[in-house]
Amino acid sequence: MRQKTFFSLVLALTAVLCFSAMTFAGTLTDIVKRGELRVAVQSGAAPYAFVDKHGEHAGSMIDFTKGMADAMGVKLVVLDFDWDGLIPALLSGKADILAADMTPTLKRALKITFTDPWIEVQPCIFTRPDTDFQTLEDVNKKGVTVGVLLGSTGETMAKQYMPNAEIKSYKGGGRMVVQALIAGHVDAGVNDDLAVLTVLPDFPPNSVRLLEKRLGQGKDPLAFAVNHDSVNLWQWINLYFKTIRADGTYDKNIAYWMEGTDWKKDH
Repeated sequence: MRQKTFFSLVLALTAVLCFSAMTFAGTLTDIVKRGELRVAVQSGAAPYAFVDKHGEHAGSMIDFTKGMADAMGVKLVVLDFDWDGLIPALLSGKADILAADMTPTLKRALKITFTDPWIEVQPCIFTRPDTDFQTLEDVNKKGVTVGVLLGSTGETMAKQYMPNAEIKSYKGGGRMVVQALIAGHVDAGVNDDLAVLTVLPDFPPNSVRLLEKRLGQGKDPLAFAVNHDSVNLWQWINLYFKTIRADGTYDKNIAYWMEGTDWKKDH
């Protein structure tokens, strides 16, 4: 019995050590062996990630992750998900990287590990020109409906700063909230200012206006994310961004996708 118990303990210990070795090996080695970098994005969220008029994935984060795949010497595989499917895709192992305009929060960080921020944005309130809303207090009233993106930081902030208003959550990209506003389904919306400003050229001129004062105490960072045990991949992504910031690739990406509109003609 003692001999059997001893061998059982040895087998259990061996299994634990093997599992630990697999865990600490991280995802980076697996990606290189597999020959594919699988990236979860929310398509329809231009200029971050979307399917263009040629039927190809395009956007700022598509270019960033294509650069990552090229640097790894592997193929980029883009996986499309709704916003609420992004984190589950990462946790289930379907994706190696989550590449979306996601704000790191303490709650999200319990499940996934965020890289260093790659850009900063600021939540804002937007409405139609024909409304009388000028301040947060004007929107935070009973009878006012505020559109937000399901599971987003904007949804959290709207509930925090506008407890008296009715919050209506939409599943999909931030464009959905702008469409709902213009169609009259909501009276105002909350989203990152950059996400709103970059889609406005797709709608009739002067159909949306942003309230001057932004929500929150400052700008919010956006970051990529990996699984908790993908430490070497997390380190590699941070190094990648330091490298492309130094060689000018980062600035070209931001200038093209975030600060200009030429991409609309190309894609």
